[in-house]
Formats: sequence, structure tokens, C-alpha cells
Amino acid sequence: MQTSVFLAKLIGPILVLVGAALLINRKLIDAIGRELLGGALLLPFLGLIDFAVGLAIVLNHNVWVADWRVIITILGWLLMIRGAVRLLITDQAKAFGSKLLKNRNAVTAALAGTLGLGLVLSYFGYAR
Repeated sequence: MQTSVFLAKLIGPILVLVGAALLINRKLIDAIGRELLGGALLLPFLGLIDFAVGLAIVLNHNVWVADWRVIITILGWLLMIRGAVRLLITDQAKAFGSKLLKNRNAVTAALAGTLGLGLVLSYFGYAR
């Protein structure tokens, strides 16, 4: 449980900050998207980071229980998958990202989800 609380305290505020910042600064999303999808290095590099962070979470917190802690485990696995996709099929990931960025509602929903997930983890890390 201590690892779960620590990870919730760590990941929750980061997700809140990122979700809120990008919802407030919508122009920043377009700039980030151009940088991410335009170059040859950034997307695979971020994929490596995603995979490493996801693997670290899974190795330290592979908890499959019917409570809030499973959110952290699922997040770790999803980061590993996203990292692998960004590394192994970079061109397809770029095409999907480009299509996704054109859909403002999808971007808003993803950012709202990020903010919501951050709030949930922050609640279980700090308030509970």
C-alpha cells in the first residue's frame, strides 16, 4: 500500500498539471504536435521514456486488485504499450497522432481524462 500511495502522490499532481496546462493553453498542443510528429528523433525517444517509466511502475507495482490501486498498474502497462508502439511502428504512430490532433473534441476529451485521472490519483494519494 505504501508504494501505491507514493505513486499516486507522484503521478497524480503531474497529470493534473499537464492536463490543466494543456487545456488552458490550447495553442501549445498544436506546437507540441508539430514538434512531436515532424522530427525523426523525438517520438521514438519519448517512446523509450514511456516504456522505461511504464516498466518501472509495473516492476514495482503490478497490483491487480479490485480497488483504486489497479489504476496505477494499468497506467504502467499502458505506458509500456505506448512506448513500444512509438518505438516499433513510429510511422503508424505519427499518422495516428496527426489524425488525432485534427480532432479537437478527441484532444479535449483526452486532456480532460488526464486531468480527471490526476485528480483521482491525487485524492487517493493525499486526501484518503
